[in-house]
Amino acid sequence: MAGPICWLGLYAAGLPLRSGTVPLTLFLMSVLVYPVLEEIVFRGGIQGALLTRPALARSVMGISLACVLTSILFAAAHLLRQPPLWAALVFIPSLVFGWARERHDSLVSPTALHMTYNAGFIGFFQVG
Repeated sequence: MAGPICWLGLYAAGLPLRSGTVPLTLFLMSVLVYPVLEEIVFRGGIQGALLTRPALARSVMGISLACVLTSILFAAAHLLRQPPLWAALVFIPSLVFGWARERHDSLVSPTALHMTYNAGFIGFFQVG
């Protein structure tokens, strides 16, 4: 549900809805390439490294501090190409991606969730 909540937030903030089809290059990069690379770096590399520290591996309501810190970095990285509101809203699904990484001890589920989130984002909104 994090994806639809963020999409509603973006819609409420005035992000224009898509009219027409999604260009193939945008689809391939946003739905297939970026999620795989970002999950390898953020959930596999950064979150994985942070989870080796016991203080960061402790969780509250299923969310570890490692997940929160990784999500802050993930949202901050999106500031490079997105306006601040869009980047900030990335934090919410990032927590879900991080939770899935820890829950399943794998990058498969967060990558699938990330692909789904991005597909909805570029399907609904006029970006790129």
